[in-house]
Amino acid sequence: MAVGAVPCCGWNRIMNIKKKTPGTISISAARLRRLAVGKLKACGLSDSDASLVARSLVQTSLWGIDSHGIALLPHYLRRLKAGSIETKPVLSFTATGPCTGMLDGGHGLGIVVCHRAMQEAIAMAKASGVGVVGCRHSTHCGAIGLYGRQAAETGLIGIAFTHSDAFVAPHGGNRAFLGTNPICITVPSDEGRPVCLDMATSATTMNRMMNARREGHLLPARVALDENGFPTTDACAAATLLPMAEHKGYALAFLIDVLCGPLNGMPFGPHIPAMYGDPSARRHLGSLMLAIDPTRFAGGRSLAAVVAEMAREARRQPPAAPGGEVLVPGDPEYRAERIRSVQGIPVEPGLYGDLMKAGNGSPRRTRNNGANLKQNYPKVRARANRASAVSAPVQ
Repeated sequence: MAVGAVPCCGWNRIMNIKKKTPGTISISAARLRRLAVGKLKACGLSDSDASLVARSLVQTSLWGIDSHGIALLPHYLRRLKAGSIETKPVLSFTATGPCTGMLDGGHGLGIVVCHRAMQEAIAMAKASGVGVVGCRHSTHCGAIGLYGRQAAETGLIGIAFTHSDAFVAPHGGNRAFLGTNPICITVPSDEGRPVCLDMATSATTMNRMMNARREGHLLPARVALDENGFPTTDACAAATLLPMAEHKGYALAFLIDVLCGPLNGMPFGPHIPAMYGDPSARRHLGSLMLAIDPTRFAGGRSLAAVVAEMAREARRQPPAAPGGEVLVPGDPEYRAERIRSVQGIPVEPGLYGDLMKAGNGSPRRTRNNGANLKQNYPKVRARANRASAVSAPVQ
């Protein structure tokens, strides 16, 4: 998440809550959780795993990160039914030292695997000051910020990495080589909510591009290339994403791939089976979860208080533009959560149709903008109607 004196990308995401696509409805978090639990259990997940995944997806939507929230449920259900994701995986943890360990995810849902891995890292950090756990044979794990916050909830610093199949060009190239490879760093704060960096190393996320395809939106400029390597705003024509911040995003993505893939005996970049490819193909994804006990350091016992004061001081900085403001990492998500907890989570018409096709039942809607709610998403190329263009944040 970018932070600056002008409205940052995360704040733009919050503002977009009020710029709904015609036909968008708002559904309460509680109803979406019940819907997700029911569909996941119907696929064979245990009560506890279904509850964890549903809570994680809906919480991510509450934060305004729609690319990694409830919109992922139909994709997960397709892979569960196709067999590439195990409904009842056997997770196997091996401690490789007092502060290190490996978790074989048994091809289970990545949210289940990474939650367990961070639990193990937290336990080691509590005992020895730091815990580092590598994951292997995992799948897509949702928003990486879930796991940093998981550590922060226990008073620890949380750091999390994961990777994906190749969809991002290297700096100076025009063909996909690396994934969107996100990073999360989270620190406790006496303000009550941790300060949390959660960002992809690409100019936009692959799932945000897939959402734009589903809803017929345009992409922002300078985030994607077509199959010929030329810039495009057509989500259906996009074949490759660009790295954020040019060489800096590329370098981060490269090293995150090393830490998640080869370090854990998993493939990298172009050798990872595609997320939106054959739904029966195993993904073989890796992740890396780290937890650090701040009390093992000189400023650790006062860290949360100092972080809170640092955040307040940052927000008091003068804005660069009239009406702007300075935010700190995590502010946009927490603002979105306050809004959506009251107004409901916006569900666009294409996603609504996907959720209905993904299983039985219909979530009760709390708001109706008047359009046909069951229309399917356009299966043609994204319309060039700039009135429906997505102002997607860089994350």
